[in-house]
Amino acid sequence: MSALVSTLRGLFARTNRTGPVDPVLAALVVALIGFGVVMVYSASVIEATSDFGDPEFYLKRQVIYAAGALVVMALVSRVDYHKLRPFTYPGLALVVTLLTLSVLGFGHTGGGAARWLAFGPVHVQPSEVAKLVLILWLGYSLDKKQGKVKTFWVGVLPHLLIAGVLMILCLKQPDFGGAFVLLALTFTMLFVAGARLHWLVLVSMLGSLLGYWLVRFRAYRWDRIMAWRDMGEHRQDLAYQPFQSVMSFGSGELSGLGLGKGLQVLYLPEAHTDFISAIIGEELGFIGILALATTYLVIVARGVRTALLAEDDYGSHVAFGISVLFGLQALLNMGVAMSILPTKGLTLPFVSYGGSSLLVSAAAMGILLNISRGRVAARSRRGGSLRGSEASAVVATAAGFGAVGPGVVASRATRQRRQQGAEATGAA
Repeated sequence: MSALVSTLRGLFARTNRTGPVDPVLAALVVALIGFGVVMVYSASVIEATSDFGDPEFYLKRQVIYAAGALVVMALVSRVDYHKLRPFTYPGLALVVTLLTLSVLGFGHTGGGAARWLAFGPVHVQPSEVAKLVLILWLGYSLDKKQGKVKTFWVGVLPHLLIAGVLMILCLKQPDFGGAFVLLALTFTMLFVAGARLHWLVLVSMLGSLLGYWLVRFRAYRWDRIMAWRDMGEHRQDLAYQPFQSVMSFGSGELSGLGLGKGLQVLYLPEAHTDFISAIIGEELGFIGILALATTYLVIVARGVRTALLAEDDYGSHVAFGISVLFGLQALLNMGVAMSILPTKGLTLPFVSYGGSSLLVSAAAMGILLNISRGRVAARSRRGGSLRGSEASAVVATAAGFGAVGPGVVASRATRQRRQQGAEATGAA
């Protein structure tokens, strides 16, 4: 117990990272969490009344999750992200253990998948934790192997092996969507860190063949793909949920039916979880969905900006990984709800019902805010604005992420030279 207390004291000990966080990021996330509470209530009121006799059943729980998420985000944003390094491998071991337990029969089954572990009244989804832990581990490992990232045996293979273990455990649940997100995170972070493109292309081709095999020769996955391709034929069975989701978007038209006036909640199962964007589209229309997508785009852009301006490579890698996670998961969730993509069990960050997803997303955002905190503080101490190179990178990012490519994260030596040059200029 004393060791735990001392560890927590060390995490929250005063550091020089006392500057303000990125106000845009913080405000957008708080707004999304509040919006999610409202939409969860609107999407779940009928189901909650039918199943539990309490129209506010899911609302009460989401309010608790939201309050907890805000507290977690605030606390984590005060933890110097450098202090997370010692927890990298213990966190990875813990996630592997939890995922293993879930596939060995200890998991709580829902929707045909054992994705949750029950600890009394608390249900934990290990795959959500795995996403953040993988980002932290990749950031730590890529930072240590800076000069060897371009080599296959040191820079690429070990990272793919660790990600592969997590993916296999997710597939065993089964959670194909979670496994895909882990794979995409790994490849994106390797690419940005400077891994050779031909190695990534080769592994991608092999991975595509493996992915096809996993889908084609698993009857339930292949049947879902076929049903998705012909939803009209399967709208009463395998494609029932995506078909009703598309109907929701269609009935919303431009401005929506109005908050709480959606009708598809009567037909769309679990509308408050993975398909909540369909209810948003019905009640708030195309305008509401466009505003929601824009919000996520700004979050990703500010996150990438934080990565580009981070004070070290570790912070850059982690910030970029977290930004990609939010953007990718939002894109996949809305793509599935619109039936642009086959059905996958992925939540809409900060909006969908669920404690695991919301709390993990809040912790990830807290880390991202802490990375932004140090950079803002350093700039305010110099009393200046962004340097020309930094400003150009930010503009390029906002214009379409044109600055992001292999090895976009500057090396530590380069950062030090830039900083020394700026300080010398200021002294002069």
